[in-house]
Amino acid sequence: MKFTLISFFLTSLFYFSGPTIGIHYSHSEKNENSDSTLLTIPLKIKFNDVSEKYISEKKFKIDSFYNKFINSPYYSGSFIVAKNGRIIYEHYQGLANTKTGRKIDANTSIHLASVSKVLTATAILKLVQEDNLLLDQKVTDWIPKFPYKNVTIRTLLNHRSGLPHYSNFPGIMKKAWNRKKVLTNKDVLDLMIKQKFKPIFANNARFDYCNTNYVILALIIERATGQNYRDAMQTLIFKPLGMKNTFVFNYETDRDTVCKSYRASTIFPWDQYDNLYGDKNIYSTPRDLVKFDLATYSPDFIKPELLQEAYYGYSAVNVAKPIKDYGLGMRMRYLANGEKLVYHNGWWHGNNTSFVPVKKDTMTVICLGNKYSNRPYATLNMVSSLFAKKTEEIPLPAELEIKE
Repeated sequence: MKFTLISFFLTSLFYFSGPTIGIHYSHSEKNENSDSTLLTIPLKIKFNDVSEKYISEKKFKIDSFYNKFINSPYYSGSFIVAKNGRIIYEHYQGLANTKTGRKIDANTSIHLASVSKVLTATAILKLVQEDNLLLDQKVTDWIPKFPYKNVTIRTLLNHRSGLPHYSNFPGIMKKAWNRKKVLTNKDVLDLMIKQKFKPIFANNARFDYCNTNYVILALIIERATGQNYRDAMQTLIFKPLGMKNTFVFNYETDRDTVCKSYRASTIFPWDQYDNLYGDKNIYSTPRDLVKFDLATYSPDFIKPELLQEAYYGYSAVNVAKPIKDYGLGMRMRYLANGEKLVYHNGWWHGNNTSFVPVKKDTMTVICLGNKYSNRPYATLNMVSSLFAKKTEEIPLPAELEIKE
């Protein structure tokens, strides 16, 4: 998408005009530390200490909100609030596996669902930063047989490509569709090349949230790195940041060992889309995601000017006073007072997830659930209530909670 240098500068200024008190860049101490409530990363970044008074005040309010809007006998998952890497509040409840009785704890990796897109998008930005890719490069530069000639890496990232949804392929192909085949990313690409499905709209004409975009981005990551997506994500993000409990799901080897997802007490069965990655299928923990968010404050991880592009809104450019928007792998919510919250939610099978980095307060709020419920999405309301200048009620998605 084309926009002028002036508008880009104003957008960036608007976003980054919040206070950055407490942020100082210097060589961090060792990543391993004896303080279990302080999470650090091996990059040039250091935050000021968080006072006990601040922790005490916020912890009381967070606990009250958590118990009112998230905590429930029907909720299972993990929750964390951290500032400057200091854990202010965390809570773990429920079971990773009802058959074995394995409880969810700080080291339990839960399926991120579409929060995985944040990490896939970041891997693309890393490759752009390393001059391996260009944001406005045509997909056909990397996948010559790709049938949608005008689609670029940027329009995949911001969901303006117009690509058909892979979940709609069965309806389009009808009897020709093989419902028993578990699809891979290559299968999705091959079907698009062979069937030449009609795009929903012309490239960059409008916004349409589509998982197919991120399936293709994962293939581009593989071609740009010479590694499979699983290894590339370890190389680009997980290992450098010490995200030891984060991995890309391997359908062939991990099905019996990963944290299960549930509808009430029933395990969600695997289906033919469970071997696709890029749009989903990353497992992680709240603590690891805090480390990831910490890295976004370091220019050694992502340069500020590139991060600004990720937080620029592309989906509501023609709306005078937008409420929602989408950047490069990040959702946005505009409050009535002008504040912009960045976040991403996820939903896959019984996994409902929310990742909310509160940039102006250097906070991170994360809720990962493995039991079909909309309670994790209350995190955005928590951020609005506790950290915005003016409290604003943000509607939750339709009720998902399934009681026993």
